[in-house]
Amino acid sequence: MKYLFGILLLFSLSVQAQFQLNGIVKDAENAKALPFASISTPSGQNTISDVDGKFTITTLAPIREFTISYIGYDKKITLVENGKSFYMIALQQNTNNLQEVLIPRENPAVAIIRKTIALKTQNNPEKRIPSFEFKCYNSLVITANPDSISAKIDTLITNKKNVKIDSSNYKFKKMIQNQHLFQTEKVSLFQFKNNHLKETILGSKMAGLKQPIYEILGFKLQSFSIYDSNYELFETKYNSPIANDALKEYKYQLLDSIEIEGRNVYLIHFKNKKKKRAQGLEGVLYIDQNTYAIAKAVMRIKGVLDISGTHEFNFLPQENIWFPSKKSFKIVKGNNDDDLKLLGGTIQFEGDTEKDFKPRKKGASDFIYLFSKSANFEIQLNQPIELKKGAIALEISKEASERKDEFWNTYRKDSLDIRSKRTYTVLDSIAKKNNLELKITVGRRLINGFIPAGPIDFDLRKFFSYNNYEGFRVGLGGTTNDRFSKTIRIEGYTAYGTKDGTFKYNLGIGTRLSEPTNSWIGIAYTDDVREIASTVYAIDKRGFKIYDPRPFNISTFYNYKNWKAYIETKLIPKTESIWEVATAQVEPKFGYSYQLNGKSYTNYNMTTAMVSLRWSPFSDYMQTPTGRVEVEKRFPNFTFQLTKSIASGELNDFSFGKIDLKTEYEKKQLNGQKTSILIQGGYTFGDLPITHLYSISPNNITKETIMQRITIAGKNSFETMFYNEFFSSEYLYFQIKHGFQRITLFKKVKPSFVFVTRMAWGNLNHAERHNGLDFKTLNQGYFESGVELNQIYKGLGLVGFYRYGPNGLLKLEDNIAIKLSYILDLGF
Repeated sequence: MKYLFGILLLFSLSVQAQFQLNGIVKDAENAKALPFASISTPSGQNTISDVDGKFTITTLAPIREFTISYIGYDKKITLVENGKSFYMIALQQNTNNLQEVLIPRENPAVAIIRKTIALKTQNNPEKRIPSFEFKCYNSLVITANPDSISAKIDTLITNKKNVKIDSSNYKFKKMIQNQHLFQTEKVSLFQFKNNHLKETILGSKMAGLKQPIYEILGFKLQSFSIYDSNYELFETKYNSPIANDALKEYKYQLLDSIEIEGRNVYLIHFKNKKKKRAQGLEGVLYIDQNTYAIAKAVMRIKGVLDISGTHEFNFLPQENIWFPSKKSFKIVKGNNDDDLKLLGGTIQFEGDTEKDFKPRKKGASDFIYLFSKSANFEIQLNQPIELKKGAIALEISKEASERKDEFWNTYRKDSLDIRSKRTYTVLDSIAKKNNLELKITVGRRLINGFIPAGPIDFDLRKFFSYNNYEGFRVGLGGTTNDRFSKTIRIEGYTAYGTKDGTFKYNLGIGTRLSEPTNSWIGIAYTDDVREIASTVYAIDKRGFKIYDPRPFNISTFYNYKNWKAYIETKLIPKTESIWEVATAQVEPKFGYSYQLNGKSYTNYNMTTAMVSLRWSPFSDYMQTPTGRVEVEKRFPNFTFQLTKSIASGELNDFSFGKIDLKTEYEKKQLNGQKTSILIQGGYTFGDLPITHLYSISPNNITKETIMQRITIAGKNSFETMFYNEFFSSEYLYFQIKHGFQRITLFKKVKPSFVFVTRMAWGNLNHAERHNGLDFKTLNQGYFESGVELNQIYKGLGLVGFYRYGPNGLLKLEDNIAIKLSYILDLGF
């Protein structure tokens, strides 16, 4: 049986190779490669050569001849010879052919593109057609071509005592002949209505996994529409070659004129004017000569990774429009002089060919590529569509991972070959043997700061920390996971401070109300300490940090003993919220008292109702069977929090309220630069002690010299503002950051330059009520600017800021803060 399988496998490979031709197109006179030449067969199949003049054409039937054409050159028909799979095609120039397509006084390609841009709205299906839906079959593989890999076994080291054999390529070739490295399929329903496009995944199958990795299903390889102003390729956005301002950024060349579906189309090559040596978007647009719509598009980025995306369309005569029919996407390794490290593994690159690098022996990873293809079917236009959960961009049905063979045999556009079938069998077996799904679960939780141990996820943030009040804080904390219960959650922690000598703890229990909306209801008790005048948004996600630099020098804390009942939910579209009722006993742990109505409060009770809500109206969300996930974060987003006292007497010593607002905006430019803006404000009314007012994240210590004040920089903190220097009952904070592309100073030194400006204004009502601290107010405003040189070496960086304006200090050196920065790079 084993030998029979081997014979069948070799037969299938030979059949595939029989109908595939490869070649290169060159100028007959100077032997220069001709990029984007047209290659077509009598059966109507066509392709183009790449930027290096190379091409591949594959058909299901034998190819007897093919035609090569290129604008300004004579067409050439080449007969296919038995046993020959590679052809070098030399074309002769013929300038007379250019006269047929020249438009006076203007580059013909520019004139065509100008009309294409002008007619975008009427040719874009999402603008022209009120509603449509279709199903789509997609497959993705990570694999290699066995024929490109040498099966030779090499001797690396030979001497009298030691012989080392290198059989890595040999083993890899044997494996890749039998299977792919990874394989996944999905069937989706796409629906468009009211300018909103939604994808519902009806079926998904991922080799080696019973439950798919939802992050992979939500990964955006290429734009859905070729008409988007910013074209997206591998989750990176580029200015589209038919954007309104594209003529300023791209240069165009008319390559040829061919037929697609019986309609004449122009072939227009485009390339970014400013980008050199494969740094920008490049490709070919097939433009209908009558309607100036896109009939096909090839988009490519060639650099560290060689990435290409292809869009194909079918012409619908009744609507007189080209509608998307197929897409493909491919990644292969490119050229780069640095090895790429990814989560502990290393991918080696050959090095830039224009530099003097020593060639290295190619390993198995040099031949690996990712290939994805999609085919649309059952297309319906202008039909009544029921678009459920319209705020969701991607929804995964509960039955998606449970589909049987009948489902896949119905929707697959091509039946699986032996190699693909073998992939599912082998990877399922390997995954089961190596507990792959468990390892993926562990990896996800580690990234979020948890170590899973059976039914409990231990919180890495609770193990160890340091601040100037508690000293070293050591503890243990965590939460139960699905192995304990899918509907009940118990969480808590305990900690001990070596300096203050006291234990802190928390214990809470909750139950799930709704899985799709991530809704929980619960209660919790906490006895802990917190930095005074710190703004804490309950809805903010606590990202895991190996270190948190700010608390190192904070010594003013308050103790709170807090009971709370809460509901957290994502029920409202594009929002997440926490609704809470709490009662707390508060005791400042420094010499402080609050004077009110002739009474001095050194500790006090507070009972409050609070709602904390984040709204991300422009983000895209994925609805999975286990909850809702933000798959594409867009800006601006908005955070709102309202806290109001709700009781009197023994449960509440003060009547007060707090309103906190925050908005974040981030703009990633197409040249790799990034601008981010943060606006934050708070307003209190009623009677509030200083523990619950605002200090706006100061991060500077009181020392004599600049060198003595060197600490670790925070993220959004005032680096020149001293701790407890300012307090406010209402404030407005503004920050703008602009980051440039990383600059290579030396091979290992590549800093990222970020220019930062921060400013704040504030006011403190009834300052005379607060005793125990000397402080100022922000009535005249506070200003600092500086530069961050991040990731200079191994994640380490240097930060410098200067304080100026009305609150500038008399001594120049006191206005300067120099800090260290550290960015942990996990290789994602």
